[in-house]
Amino acid sequence: HDALPILSYEIPRLVMAAVSSGSGKTTVVTGLLSALRNQGIKVQAYKIGPDYIDPGYHRLASGRPAHNIDTWLMSKETMVNTFIDTAQDMDVAIIEGVMGLYDGGRGGISSTAEIARLLQAPVILVIDCKSMGASAAAIALGFREYAKDVHIAGVILNRLGSENHQKMIEEAMAGIGMPVLGAVRRDNILTMPERHLGLLPVEENQDRQVVDAMGEAMGRQINLTALLQIAHNASPMAKISSQAEEYLQKVIVGRKRSFPDDFGKIKIGLAKDEAFSFYYPESLAVLERLGAKIVPFSPLLDSTLPDVDGLLIGGGFPEMFASKLEANKSMLAAIAQAARQGMPIFAECGGYMYLGQCLKDFEGRIFNMTGILPQQVQMNKKLQMVGYVEAELLQDCCIGQAGMKLKGHEFHFSAEIPGAGDVVGNRAFSFTRMRNNAVYPGGFVSDKGNVLGSYLHIHFAGCVEAATAFVGSCWNYNISRQDK
Repeated sequence: HDALPILSYEIPRLVMAAVSSGSGKTTVVTGLLSALRNQGIKVQAYKIGPDYIDPGYHRLASGRPAHNIDTWLMSKETMVNTFIDTAQDMDVAIIEGVMGLYDGGRGGISSTAEIARLLQAPVILVIDCKSMGASAAAIALGFREYAKDVHIAGVILNRLGSENHQKMIEEAMAGIGMPVLGAVRRDNILTMPERHLGLLPVEENQDRQVVDAMGEAMGRQINLTALLQIAHNASPMAKISSQAEEYLQKVIVGRKRSFPDDFGKIKIGLAKDEAFSFYYPESLAVLERLGAKIVPFSPLLDSTLPDVDGLLIGGGFPEMFASKLEANKSMLAAIAQAARQGMPIFAECGGYMYLGQCLKDFEGRIFNMTGILPQQVQMNKKLQMVGYVEAELLQDCCIGQAGMKLKGHEFHFSAEIPGAGDVVGNRAFSFTRMRNNAVYPGGFVSDKGNVLGSYLHIHFAGCVEAATAFVGSCWNYNISRQDK
C-alpha cells in the first residue's frame, strides 16, 4: 500500500507478547503501565484482539482509555492508522498481545506477531518460568528463530521462585544472546479476581491497591530504562491509504454541507454501568465523528431514558445483575416504549440478552427482561462460542440493508433456550464461523426494523457503513419526532 503524502511519525512502541495464554502478561503489562505513569511518562496502552476487560485495567493503570487493535475487526490499513492517531502524542505506546505470540485467527490473522510486523514494533517476550530452568532459553530461541521478521528484543522472566532460579535462567539466556529485561518473582498479591469471561471487569473492581502493587513490583523488577530505549529505537511510521477512512470522511463532509445547522445534534444513549460495559473507545469515536453525541445512561440505576434519538446497548454481565435489571421496571418499560415508537436500538451480546423475553441464570432462576425481541436465553457452565465470525444481514434494519456483510466476533456463555415458546421472528444475521466455516442464524430484528440484537460484537472503525447507517437511522427518527 502506498503511504499517504504526510509526515512520518516517531512513536516509541513495544509489543508485550507471551509464549501462551496464562503466562501473566496482563499482570506484567498493567504493572508496567502503572510504573511508567508513576515516573510522569505519558503511556498509551493497546490490546490486540477482541477484548473488553484487559483494556479496563490498562485504563486504570495508565490513566487514559486503552484501545483495541485487530486485523479482523478492521482492515490492516485502519488498524495502523488508528494506532498512529491515538499514539502520536504519547511518550511511549505499550501493546499487550493476545494468547501466544504466533496465535490468532485462522491463518494467523490478528496474531500478536502479525500486529508487530505491521506496526514494525519490537517484541518483548514474557515467559512463565515456574517449574522451568534452562528450558526457558530454548523456548526463547525457538520463538526468535521461528519468524525472522518478528524482532524479539528481549525477554521478561515471570513467576520466578528464587534468586538461584533467576540466575540459572539468566545464564542460559546469555548463552543464546537474549537480553533479560526483567525478572519478576512469584507473588500471590499480584492477582486480580476472575469470573467466567476472564478477569472481573474494572467497573466492578475499582480497587487501585492491586494496580499500585503491580506498578511497584514491575518498577522494581523490570529495567524500565532499557525497555524505553528499545521502544525509542523503533523506526518511524506513516499512515496508509484506507478505503474505510476515505468513505467515512466523504460521508462526514457531505452531511456537514447538507445539514450545517443540525450536524452534531443527534444523541445516542449508551447503556453504561456494571451490567453493560463492553465498548471500544474508537468505535464510539466513529459515531461521534459522524455527528452523534454519546449520552450514557444506566439500565441498573436510572428510572427512565435520557432524551435521545437511538440506543446502543453493548455487552457485559447482565446475568450477574439480572435481579436488579428485572426490578427496574420503569427502565424496562421505557426501553420497550422507545422500541414501539420506532427508536433505533442496536444491541450486542449482553444487550441482546437484555432485549429478550427472559434470562435464566447459572442457578436456573428466571428473570424477565425488556421483551422487545422474541428470544429467551440461559447461562451455561461451558463456553458456547468464542471466535471471529462474518455476519450477513438478512433484514433491512437500523445498521444497514439486507446483504451487508460485517466482520465481528462472539464470546458468550449464554445461549438461546432451544424451542422456548416456539420462538419465531425475523432473524438478523447468517453467521459464518471463521475457524470451521459453520453457518448458522443469529439474532433478531424487530418487525419495524428499528431494533437489532445479536451475539455479534463489531468495531465501528472496521464497519463504517454500519456506523453510518445507524447514525442515519437515529437522524431519521429525530426528524420523525419533530414532524409529529
